[in-house]
Amino acid sequence: MTLLDRAIVRLLPAVPKPVVQRFSARYIAGATLPEAVRTVKELNAAGKLATVDVLGEEITHEDEARAIAGAYRGVFAEIERERLDSNVSVKLTALGLHLSYDLCRQNLELVLHDADARGNFVRIDMEDSTTTDETLRLYRELRESGHDNVGVVLQAYLRRTLDDVRALADLCPNVRLCKGIYVEPPSIAFTDQDAVRASFVRCLDTLLDGGAYVGIATHDEWLIGEALARVAGLARDAYEFQMLLGVRDDRATELVADGHRLRVYVPYGEHWYGYSLRRLQENPAMAGTIARATVGRALGRG
Repeated sequence: MTLLDRAIVRLLPAVPKPVVQRFSARYIAGATLPEAVRTVKELNAAGKLATVDVLGEEITHEDEARAIAGAYRGVFAEIERERLDSNVSVKLTALGLHLSYDLCRQNLELVLHDADARGNFVRIDMEDSTTTDETLRLYRELRESGHDNVGVVLQAYLRRTLDDVRALADLCPNVRLCKGIYVEPPSIAFTDQDAVRASFVRCLDTLLDGGAYVGIATHDEWLIGEALARVAGLARDAYEFQMLLGVRDDRATELVADGHRLRVYVPYGEHWYGYSLRRLQENPAMAGTIARATVGRALGRG
């Protein structure tokens, strides 16, 4: 990973979409539900669980948000029909959060009701810091109104997250704990890797001490080791590890072989571009490869 690769990360939005799509394909199941179902089947056959995300981060109209909610009902129907071991993850902006809080809540409640009817579960993804307050507010409102089949995500790199963990303690929440990937200013987010790791461990300890179910979402080997030490002795169904599709597949397989529950995040859909950029920004070496391929093509070498 070079300084040049890191600099190129900032230029990724200028890279042609077909090039980004080719290099990010490993992170995305495909554009259609059948492709996502096929991926989940393969994961289940390898002893891995899944969570399906219908990509939709470029929503600008109410009918688009309602269509995403409808797509999730289709996902649940396929999960049930194919007997897949999978739940779903939802982004509130895909359900219309930037358009209207009430619209988003209505769409999410439709998804939750369908999940409940089929004995399934919905994870509310966390997005950039402009959505954090509304995301946690909606999670609390849903739990207090009787929805128990819903969880949330917390991002350890935000300076506020340990306080958020403590504020949710009365709900005994189901939490996916991750480092966080959105670019945030140092005033609200830790930028040093050691500080992010320390925050992750503090949040994990507090969640486990409070009896929360934690999806330990990390590819960081040091954090995996710290987590393994902390879950030793816990029942197998008291926690799980989580990883992204296409990232550290071999390590995921090792965790399953060692008897741990491991869930893989399986995104699909036409709105793949924003998600792809964040995955590539997380991987500067791959971003550099993309840029070099793009330059080579422009010079007639690709």
